[in-house]
Amino acid sequence: MIVVLLVAAPALSQTSQPLPLDQLASYRGADRERILVEGAKREGKVSWYTTLAANQNKQIANAFQAKYPGVRVETFRTGSGALIERVLTEAGARRHLVDAIETTLPGLTTFRDNKLLTPYTSPLLGGFPDDSKEKAPNNLAYWTIVRESFVGFGYNTTIIGAADVPKTFDGLLKPGLRDKMAMPGDETGARTIGAMLKSKGEAFIKKLKEQNIKLHMMAGSALTQLVATGEVPASPSQFYSATHVAIKAGAPLAWVPMDLVVCSAGGAAVYAYAQRPHAALLFVDFLLSPEGQKLYEDLYFGSPQKDYGFKRWYPEKGLTVAQYEQTSEQWHKLLLEVARK
Repeated sequence: MIVVLLVAAPALSQTSQPLPLDQLASYRGADRERILVEGAKREGKVSWYTTLAANQNKQIANAFQAKYPGVRVETFRTGSGALIERVLTEAGARRHLVDAIETTLPGLTTFRDNKLLTPYTSPLLGGFPDDSKEKAPNNLAYWTIVRESFVGFGYNTTIIGAADVPKTFDGLLKPGLRDKMAMPGDETGARTIGAMLKSKGEAFIKKLKEQNIKLHMMAGSALTQLVATGEVPASPSQFYSATHVAIKAGAPLAWVPMDLVVCSAGGAAVYAYAQRPHAALLFVDFLLSPEGQKLYEDLYFGSPQKDYGFKRWYPEKGLTVAQYEQTSEQWHKLLLEVARK
């Protein structure tokens, strides 16, 4: 009788009184899903901070609310830098408004280093490759990559012929591409240079300068519109997602991966002071689930669970925020050098 009671006590404690966030986040019992669903319905909502576009986060929020009636998603959406500032400001003022966070790796790294993330587990983590999980002690994760934006060679099919379409970085040196390429002057362009540097070395960057690549001081997604109109025939810094959204709208575009594909990743995390911990963990589980991953793919994002036939590269992986900023500055300098006449 005593043995039975001792074995049953952990599960019973889940329903008799709420667990602290750290214990709930690491709980691996068979009744975990039931506990999260019941707790989330009591909490009534989840506050989700994200850098996804408004139409994208709306689709995900609607799908979650349909699956879990009574748990409303309250979304705050902004850019990566603004999201970092907001979370740090709120934490400094002890105004803990966010429960679940989904953003890119620099923001997540900043939050982890400021002790603003709760390491968590999920029965779904086993389906994700190790490289997509930021490991925490006790076999937990600070975050898990749930979406990937791939950067490759985008081109206007009415201008660039099949013979001139590159399949590797070396292919960018084809004579038929001279004077026909442009790159964005933002982080996307710099990260593309970083991939070339990692794959081919600095000597290749010097050769690329001979192609007379133009630099446009705009975001990579904005440059897609210039490629669509033909003002810019091609660019090695094009997002798969933006290209295919334009293709769906009728633009004469195509996209091919290079030998090393820059991957701008977004990860799912739980805020360290989440006021609605059950809903936060349930929402992260939803993003990790097959249903959540399909929603991302429907929005033209990649899933870390799938092999798309090319090599991914997460530029921030293994670097501190300071180290990444220093490395990124070097890439920006090389980008300017490539475009300098």
